[in-house]
Formats: sequence, structure tokens, C-alpha cells
Amino acid sequence: MNVLVDNFDVFAGGFWVTLQVCLLSTAGALLLGTGAAVLRISPIPPLRWMGTAYVTVIRNAPLTVIFFFVAFGLPALGSNAAFLDIPGLNKVFSRLGIDLPYFRFAILALSVYTGAFVCEALRSGVNAVAAGQAEAARALGLTFTQNLRYVILPQAWKAAVVPLGTVLIAMIKNSALAGFFGLSGDLSQAAQDLAIVKALPVVPVFIGISIGFLVMTVPLGLLLDRVERRRAVAR
Repeated sequence: MNVLVDNFDVFAGGFWVTLQVCLLSTAGALLLGTGAAVLRISPIPPLRWMGTAYVTVIRNAPLTVIFFFVAFGLPALGSNAAFLDIPGLNKVFSRLGIDLPYFRFAILALSVYTGAFVCEALRSGVNAVAAGQAEAARALGLTFTQNLRYVILPQAWKAAVVPLGTVLIAMIKNSALAGFFGLSGDLSQAAQDLAIVKALPVVPVFIGISIGFLVMTVPLGLLLDRVERRRAVAR
């Protein structure tokens, strides 16, 4: 316990950085996943092929490989992911505006990887919407875009809440890889500093890291259980 108490500031700082990465990656994954889901159900074949190719390649590639290509491939191409330095957002998440590209690289890798799973979870929600809903919308004269926006996607999101929550929990745990690809200050990097640089006992260090991840994942899991129970009662 002394290790946890004496180094509480290190664990707290790592938790804050990891939480920021997870929040921004969640937003990115939801945007990419929704876009890919729309492509996959598009009536235009080339768009469907694009969505299918993205999901097939990313979902079947190891996350380590995605991190490798983002963390080492983008610098080789002369990019530091500065497009994520979004005005206004960089005031809330100050690391977006600092020239520490590996923070942005971690967000990009997690967003791209998790977006493929978000797409499939959302597509399962689309399949759960009764076919008559879309037919009725077309009969009223709604275009494909209007049909998606006002009829299909709102219902699909509700049906896909629990699968999406499971995907996001997996993403939070996957964020532990970020520290091994250059991200400084997160929980996994804190573990390396404490266990290797300061030569502290490994077991207490990783107990502290585990507690940090549990603080993020357990409440989300409990919320999903509550949502599922309420739906079961409603049915």
C-alpha cells in the first residue's frame, strides 16, 4: 500500500491522461463508426464496398499493428496528426494543442480501430429496426438521407446501446497499449516509470494501474447492466 500512497500523484496523473485519451477516442470512434455504418447500408455499391473494406481490414488487424502504423508511419509521411488540434477542443484537452504528437497518435489509432467495431454494433441496431419503418418513410417521400436521420439511426442507436457500451469498455482496456508506443504520462507509462526506472515492486504498481482502469470500466459496465434490465422489464 505504501507504493500506492507514496506515488498517488503519479497514478492520478496517469489516470487523467488515460481518461482524456479514452474520452476523445470514444468521440472519434463513434463518428467513424457511424459514418462506416452509413456507408455499409448505402444503396450505392462503391460506398458499400468502402465501408466493408474498412471494417474487414481494421477489425481483423491486431491493434498493435494499427498503433505501429500510426505511431511510426505518420511521422515517416511527415504528419504529426495536427488536424486533431481542433480550436476550442484544445482548450479543454490541452494536450491536443501541445506538440506531443503521440497523444494525438494514440487517439487516432484507438478511434480507427474501435470505429470498425462501433460500425458493426450500430449495423446490428439498424438490422433490429423493423423493415416496415423504412418502407413507411419511403412511402412518405423521405430521401435515403432523411430516412437515416429521422427514422433508422435514432432507433438503431437505442437498439445498439449495450453492444456499443461493450465495445467502449474494450477500447478503454486497449488504451493501455498507448504508453508502449510513445504516449507519455498515461497509466501504462506510469507503470513503466515506477517499476523500471524507480525499481519499485511490480505487484503493487500494477494493482494501482488496475484500479485506475477499473474506475473507468466498472461504472460503465454497471450502467449497461441497468439499461439492459430496464429494457427487459419494458419488454
